Amino acid sequence: MTFPLTDRLSVIGAAAFVSDVSESRRLESVRRDFVANVSHELKTPIGALGLLAETVLDGDVDDVTRQLAARMVREADRLGHTIDDLLDLTIIEAQETPVRESVALSALLAEASERMEESAEARDIPIRISSSAQGAAVVGDRRQLLSAVVNLVDNAVKYSEPGQPVELDTVTRRDGSVGIVVRDHGIGIPVGDRQRIFERFYRVDEARSRQTGGTGLGLAIVRHIAQVHGGDVEVESTEGEGSVFTLWFPGAQRRRLFEAS
Repeated sequence: MTFPLTDRLSVIGAAAFVSDVSESRRLESVRRDFVANVSHELKTPIGALGLLAETVLDGDVDDVTRQLAARMVREADRLGHTIDDLLDLTIIEAQETPVRESVALSALLAEASERMEESAEARDIPIRISSSAQGAAVVGDRRQLLSAVVNLVDNAVKYSEPGQPVELDTVTRRDGSVGIVVRDHGIGIPVGDRQRIFERFYRVDEARSRQTGGTGLGLAIVRHIAQVHGGDVEVESTEGEGSVFTLWFPGAQRRRLFEAS
């Protein structure tokens, strides 16, 4: 970082501030490698425990054993999802520049809705798609962008009451940026929690998260994906009425995006 040194109207020199971040980057790399290695090592035994519990569950056992085996299957599945999210987050953090391709937001919303269809139907929650910004597209990693939208829709479904819709939309700003909107009519987020919901493992409702299988990493993944794509995520919420999450990305015409890449 440099600053000019002036004497009245004349520039007489410059001041430069240099910060050595090599050690902090090395430590961050070590941390990411540790999390990735531990997560990989845990996947196999946790998967094995889940399969063993399913085997017990399918056998001729008493009611108590059946209940315990069913609980083991659910917990193994939840741990598996947590490990998958940790690996995804580690990859996103390590990737300084995401893959650059033009991604149509309408297709992204349709695919996210399709992926969440079974889970939403199980809770009697309809997913409705609109497109206020016709033809909107962003440049980035399609897999990561889809992961961000799916995580937001998953949260909306989990924290909505049966029969209440989850609404997806695309919007634009005057500066040309485009946004993906995920709106629910669920329980809402208390004011004191809104600044922390994007932290890793932070849960507004611990009991409900355990019931729904939440990992506490979904919104952290959403935030990191938005940041590595030069964007941001905003949230508006009213307790008892629902929440609106908006993913903002720099927008441009398809031709310009391809030329920039």
